[in-house]
Amino acid sequence: NTVVSTVETVGPATVAIQVAAPGATVAPPGAPPGEGAPGGSQGSGVIITPDGYLLSNAHVVGDASEMSVTLTDGRVLRGTTVGRDVATDLALVRLQTPGSVPFATLGDSEALRVGQLVVAIGNPLGFASTVSAGVVSAKGRSLRAKDGRLIEDIVQTDVALNPGNSGGPLVDSASRVVGINTAIIQGAQNLSFSVPSATAQWVVSELLAHGHVRRSFLGLGCQLFPVSRLFQRAHLFDPPTAVQAVNVVPAGPAARAGVRQGDVLLAIDGNPLRSVDEIHRLLPTPGKRIRLRLVRPSDARNPNGEG
Repeated sequence: NTVVSTVETVGPATVAIQVAAPGATVAPPGAPPGEGAPGGSQGSGVIITPDGYLLSNAHVVGDASEMSVTLTDGRVLRGTTVGRDVATDLALVRLQTPGSVPFATLGDSEALRVGQLVVAIGNPLGFASTVSAGVVSAKGRSLRAKDGRLIEDIVQTDVALNPGNSGGPLVDSASRVVGINTAIIQGAQNLSFSVPSATAQWVVSELLAHGHVRRSFLGLGCQLFPVSRLFQRAHLFDPPTAVQAVNVVPAGPAARAGVRQGDVLLAIDGNPLRSVDEIHRLLPTPGKRIRLRLVRPSDARNPNGEG
């Protein structure tokens, strides 16, 4: 059974995270799950290296520098925050462990297809994983979080998520982590959302190298939308989907350059944009100029009105 084998492979790497309330202390190593964090927050995470680096949500870790982490084998370890990135709702934590720990492999979220089977695993209480299976409903979603920020290129599934599953892995049938589950979207029925692994890999590399995510600021909120063959031929654009600006920050770099809401972004410095993630990856370090190729809905070479 695909779901069973996936859970057996990734389940041991899925952990429970307890963050103590302000003024309280985290549970000491070896303490029973739930001890030492009254009034704090709980969530899940997934270990991604054998030496104990794990991914979770930024809203699970919060501002805590330390937390209690429970593995499915019953071990309770102390975790320290390496860094967090609120813009992607991701956090990187290092476990204090003398030996190796079970870990999962990050997969390629951009290879996901709508209708593909995925499994969400959580570990809100320790010792046992909670599992839900479903399919990918959509890719490239842009959703606004509770604090008003826009988290982009989200993977939407019909997997059932509980609040305690926040920060746990979304896994494909090959037992690879293709997303980090988030439960911050309120009022969603039979709709679940995950930060893609492509974003997670980039965030992890930035946090490990710099302790924070360095990023240039365009001042755009974007989403993916399908384009027709006519659009592709008219603009010599091969990808089947394009990136569209849905929000333009007033007085931001993009606004000052003349970008408008509804514009379709085709390339940055000659590199085609196939996903919202690619905008983040293609942007240079802050302070450098870029050349942005775009199509405006009134463009005469856009006869079907797409964009």
